[in-house]
Amino acid sequence: MPRTDTGSRVIAASPDRVYAALVDADALKAWLPPDGMTGRFDRFDARPGGSYRLVLTYADASSSPGKATPDSDVVEARFVDIVPGVRVVQAVEFVSDDPSYAGTMTMTWEVTAVDTGTRVEIRADDVPDGISAEDHAAGLASSLSNLAAYLTRGAEDS
Repeated sequence: MPRTDTGSRVIAASPDRVYAALVDADALKAWLPPDGMTGRFDRFDARPGGSYRLVLTYADASSSPGKATPDSDVVEARFVDIVPGVRVVQAVEFVSDDPSYAGTMTMTWEVTAVDTGTRVEIRADDVPDGISAEDHAAGLASSLSNLAAYLTRGAEDS
């Protein structure tokens, strides 16, 4: 059954800084992988119609094996829509032989200015059945927390 998962967080940074972290390969590599994972891009082209291939590697895959290999997930994504400073929409597919991970998930990241910084909202539509709602919610929350920490470190370095 198609499912939608969501997450949001207010981050103490400007919408422009948050948006920039959504479309920059080095920034994404730093904050997007959930806790317990690292990431690398095999390719990255952030423009409508552009795409990327992201390899996420588990530090310890014993409790949660990877979808593509025993210790990794591979994500093939295409940028569907990019509205600078507002929204990034991606069509995401997991590379896996397991049919429960098949299908295209649409990830929509939106940024909105609020009094205390920027609200970042993630909406994942058509989440594959193989991804548990609990694990996905934890992953989205972890990525948002990582994004906030990444932008906070960046502000301190400025």
